Amino acid sequence: MPAKKKTKKVAKKKVTARKKVAKKTAKKSAASRKKVAKKKVSKKKVAKKKASRKKVAKKKASKKKAAKKSPAKKKVAKKKASKKKVIAKKKVAKKAAKKTISKKKTTGNKNKKAMGKVTNIKKTPAPKSQKGKSATKKKIAPYKQKRKNEDYMGPEHTEHFRQILLAWKTELMEEVDRTVHHMQDDATNFPDPNDRASQEEEFALELRTRDRERKLISKIDESIAMLDSADYGFCEICGIEIGVRRLEARPTATQCIDCKTLDEIKERHLG
Repeated sequence: MPAKKKTKKVAKKKVTARKKVAKKTAKKSAASRKKVAKKKVSKKKVAKKKASRKKVAKKKASKKKAAKKSPAKKKVAKKKASKKKVIAKKKVAKKAAKKTISKKKTTGNKNKKAMGKVTNIKKTPAPKSQKGKSATKKKIAPYKQKRKNEDYMGPEHTEHFRQILLAWKTELMEEVDRTVHHMQDDATNFPDPNDRASQEEEFALELRTRDRERKLISKIDESIAMLDSADYGFCEICGIEIGVRRLEARPTATQCIDCKTLDEIKERHLG
């Protein structure tokens, strides 16, 4: 009996020892599991913290980039605004320059008028003679044939060309009288040498034109004399009719077109 009790006690002790070992191992395993779980949780927290830090860093970097970009954009906008201002200023300056130029022109014209009043310098009436020629030609209409089979240089033709020549001569004589009066009235000694030089040049041009017109008046007188002698309108070299239209264009013509072209060719070769 005592041996059986001992074996039972030993078995109980072993069982209790095993239970204690199992409890210890269970506690250890639970503690290790808790530690592992805590580690995992801490790792997750660290990862979350890192992710949040990264997000914050990204946000800061984006803010910095935006802050960098915004001054660049502001600079570009400022540059554009400054360019626009410069363009606007240039336009205003151009307008002001145009206004000043126009004012200068108006003032220059006024000064010229005032100087004209002071100096009484008149422009040459040479172009007036040309206007007078055109006016006479416009007044006297071109010849129209009144009846068929008209005689060349008959009474109608002679009367028509006589009117043209006399009107042209009167116009030239009026120009001569005008230049004489102009030179008599405005011949003054100016203190400024430039004014004196301009006046002398004008007088020289007037005298040159009047000399040409004097020769033309002598030709007109010759053609009127030819009209009286019934030799007007015929070529003095070959005796062919010069033509009404050519005589209307040049009333003092004494040669036909063919003879005149030959004379011009000879003059070119000899000259």
